[in-house]
Amino acid sequence: MAGSIKILPHYTYEDYKNWKGQWELIHGIPFAMSREPNHQKIASSIIAEFGFALKNTEFVVYIPLDYKVDEETVLQPDMLVVKGDIEKSYLDFAPELIVEVLSTATSLKDKHSKYSIYESQLIKYYVIVCPDTNDIEVYEMKGEAYELKQKGKAFTYQFSFSETCIAEIDFNEIWK
Repeated sequence: MAGSIKILPHYTYEDYKNWKGQWELIHGIPFAMSREPNHQKIASSIIAEFGFALKNTEFVVYIPLDYKVDEETVLQPDMLVVKGDIEKSYLDFAPELIVEVLSTATSLKDKHSKYSIYESQLIKYYVIVCPDTNDIEVYEMKGEAYELKQKGKAFTYQFSFSETCIAEIDFNEIWK
């Protein structure tokens, strides 16, 4: 025998929806979710900032929920901004913005695998927050690729969701 072949299990949304706990499914491969207290604190602050900025608009801020990209990919971003209401028990269309707060367990996946998926779905904004370094990266879709618009520890950024909806977010507030 020339060598052994490893066969990885391959799962779909039908399998995923029966699992206990918090999971993500990327191209049929399951990943357990881990959310640490500092991660939750920062995510809550970001949600509050966007929630306040988007109050009384047609855009809605959601905390982690299933974003079903396809039958083999279901993600749970830390925060999403969606135009209008979600009719199903999961999101099945591209949101306007996604925020991921990095942790030791998710950093590589968030910065590479999920970045590529979000980019392929043409999600207008992708924000990556790193609690270890207090860095924030704001990416905006330009054509069919993300462009890094701003990176730093504390800055204010204007997210243009529509001609009439611009959310100004002071990222300095999330570290307080």
